[in-house]
Amino acid sequence: RPSPPTLYAADTFPLTSFPTIYSTLKGNACMSSRASALGDTHKHGTFGNIDNGAGVTLGENFFDFTAEIAAFPSSIQAVEKVVGVANAKVKTSLAFKIATNRWLAAGTSDFRTALEPRLSEQDGTLTDLTHGRSAFVVSGPKVEWVLSKLFAVDFSLKAFPTHSGLATMHHDIFVQIHRPQAEAFDIFVFRS
Repeated sequence: RPSPPTLYAADTFPLTSFPTIYSTLKGNACMSSRASALGDTHKHGTFGNIDNGAGVTLGENFFDFTAEIAAFPSSIQAVEKVVGVANAKVKTSLAFKIATNRWLAAGTSDFRTALEPRLSEQDGTLTDLTHGRSAFVVSGPKVEWVLSKLFAVDFSLKAFPTHSGLATMHHDIFVQIHRPQAEAFDIFVFRS
């Protein structure tokens, strides 16, 4: 039977405050900007069915702030209002429901500034996930068809309208999916 992993100080982070700079090791030095989760495997260019067009485009979003908001049962309406107001105030943000009483929020630092003061400890919790999530964008006229090959979800516009989201899995990989436009999806995955 294997022994449990040993945790070192570098593997932990304080829960009392959010870090202001997110760092990812590159080589022997620590950079102040986040590195792409795709790393060197993502090669820019045109591949596949070039004559007819691929029908999908893969990209990556770099949000300054990603968090999960959980509301206590007695304050669901209050938290829904806060999320809606903050989302409307900062146009470069998104917040979508991922489960009962839970939302995923992502955006600029302005969104964080608009959101945090409005959420009280009596309403629920706000957990910063910026260090632990990567957001990919899949878009194009064939995006629904491609994603339906990966996930057991109805991606039609009627079943999955714009500005909605959900949490699902592809085999053992947990994802949270948001539809910002008719032919585009943000896919949030764990970052390792």
